Amino acid sequence: MSEHLLKDKLFENIFDNANGGISIVNPSGKWLRVNQSIVDLLGYTKEELYGMAFQDITHRDDLDTDLNHFDQMLRGEIESYKIEKRYFHKNGSIVWSHLSVSMVKDDLNKPLYFIAQIIDITAEKETALKNQLLMDIVRDKNDKLNNFADIATHDLRTHVGNLGSITEFMADEFDGINDSENFKMWTESLKNLKDTLNHLDAIRYNHPFNKINLSAISLYECVNQTIYNVTAIARKNDVNIISNVESGLYVLAIDAYLDSIILNFLTNAIKYRSDDRMSYIEVNSRMEDDFVILDISDNGQGIDLNVNSNKLFTLNGNFGDHEDSRGIGLFITKKHIESIGGKIEVESKLGKGSCFSVYLKKYSA
Repeated sequence: MSEHLLKDKLFENIFDNANGGISIVNPSGKWLRVNQSIVDLLGYTKEELYGMAFQDITHRDDLDTDLNHFDQMLRGEIESYKIEKRYFHKNGSIVWSHLSVSMVKDDLNKPLYFIAQIIDITAEKETALKNQLLMDIVRDKNDKLNNFADIATHDLRTHVGNLGSITEFMADEFDGINDSENFKMWTESLKNLKDTLNHLDAIRYNHPFNKINLSAISLYECVNQTIYNVTAIARKNDVNIISNVESGLYVLAIDAYLDSIILNFLTNAIKYRSDDRMSYIEVNSRMEDDFVILDISDNGQGIDLNVNSNKLFTLNGNFGDHEDSRGIGLFITKKHIESIGGKIEVESKLGKGSCFSVYLKKYSA
């Protein structure tokens, strides 16, 4: 076999068996030859394609760009070009491709034909478009959430201000009310609500793309303050809360997040208490490497982890039969813990109780 025939045979094999689409078109854009990958990609038979030009099935939004490059090659201004381009499949769907085009000339340097390589990128493009759509939806939801937060915090501040005024009126009007334990709890809870609003504002006005700024927080004070905030609820439900947290422990966290984390575990333990025994919640602290671990244990209803472990911290992963259960509290709590560099573990037995271990980054002065 001559060298010329050998080269022709080699070209035939490469052309016909290439994984990507390869086509030859004349200077007017008409398909002269296509391989099987082009047929599979576009859905037309070879005979159908040979009766058309590439312009016939090019998306109109990409046609001008393709033709401009094509004309530049004909004028000798460029030797090749690469673009992303959309074709219409025979069934009407869009085929995204990465197109690479080069030109073959004769001995007189005149264009003979063009060789086009077409790589299917439809799946990647559709994924990117879906991701962009999701980002747009998330951005829209985030804007609405920010607007809601602005309105909610403004209105809450108004109501808290009114409650503060009413509290002052009550203190002036009723002799001895300041000595009432319930009134003291009321005024302290009102103060804590103001602090919570301030903490939420600090988070809300922090730029979303900035790294979260953690501060040193006394775990002892935070736990005791949160226990105080649920004193009325615990007393109403006959739940005894015991704190053994060491007084000198400081963790790196965000005030509002840490308050929310502890509050959620305490209120959950109260909510899912057992009616078969005297209920208690015990809060302990311990150290492990660079973490301070907060163990919040109870003797409540407990959780069957064999059944519920996979949905324990998932959105809408509701596994309780309490009327107030929404399946979102533990999901948000876990996100808060992870956002400040911590983690969470759980041990539980159905009918015996649960222990949630919250790992928090230790602060060292």
